[in-house]
Amino acid sequence: MKNGTRIAVIGVGAVGSTAAYTLLLRERMDELVLIDANHDKAVGDALDMNHGLPFLGKSKVWAGTFEDCRSADIIVIAAGAAQQPGETRIALLQRNISIFESVIDEILKYNTHGILLVASNPVDIMSYFSWKRSGWPSNRVIGTGTLLDSARFRYLIGSHLDIDPRSVHAHIVGEHGDSELPLWSLANIAGMEPELTEDVKETIFNNTKDAAYQIIQAKGATYYAIALAIDRICTAILRNEGSVLNVSTLLNNYEDISDIYIGVPCVVDRQGVRSVVKLDISDGERILLQRSAAKLKGIVSSIS
Repeated sequence: MKNGTRIAVIGVGAVGSTAAYTLLLRERMDELVLIDANHDKAVGDALDMNHGLPFLGKSKVWAGTFEDCRSADIIVIAAGAAQQPGETRIALLQRNISIFESVIDEILKYNTHGILLVASNPVDIMSYFSWKRSGWPSNRVIGTGTLLDSARFRYLIGSHLDIDPRSVHAHIVGEHGDSELPLWSLANIAGMEPELTEDVKETIFNNTKDAAYQIIQAKGATYYAIALAIDRICTAILRNEGSVLNVSTLLNNYEDISDIYIGVPCVVDRQGVRSVVKLDISDGERILLQRSAAKLKGIVSSIS
């Protein structure tokens, strides 16, 4: 019997376990179930988290099975092969597709009402595949998209200008990967364009785009910041916030882009993606966004 809100996390590797712990620390749900092909790992993580409950609230945490997805409000999919040093996100694709086939099919046996939140890379492709495989409305299948990229972007701009990154309004859109692009035309601090030279802008964007590679090279995986991004999306959903977040969603006739998942600003609430925000971007940015979408569509076509 479900009591209150439930989040299921499928895949408790570096990203999944860190996301689960972050959700627990912030008391986002009443019930948290951990599911992994390595059940012992899920059991260990659940036990470890339960030992911390005297310092927290009343959340129930356990290692479960796909049947526990039955009452889940949000199902976070962090399963998949880990990205290796020097490996692009797209190179992960074939290894992760077969994993997702079985994961989605198992979820569908028990849940038809929740929201799928995909965090596995390449996230745009995996989100599109999850939507196709599940048959669910696209608003209820969401990828983490460029939310983390945008956070990295804002952090680097704020760091350069000595401004709190929460006061920086700037977007990375497109693929969560090598073809992503910065929307410098809309970047602002209190409505004012940040005073940055073109060389500085190029450095900031390159460091944003290459951040995952730098972290993976240094320590093998990224998981802290993406866990916070997952927490942010879950919070917007469960609290019915209507927050604008750069998640990956299905586009239809958006800047002449259709039938592909890609990261753009979206209004996120209890429905999942309530709507996609129309941006007044420059012609050059529009071309780059269309190229990013075309790249992803080409990949989807090659595996369809």
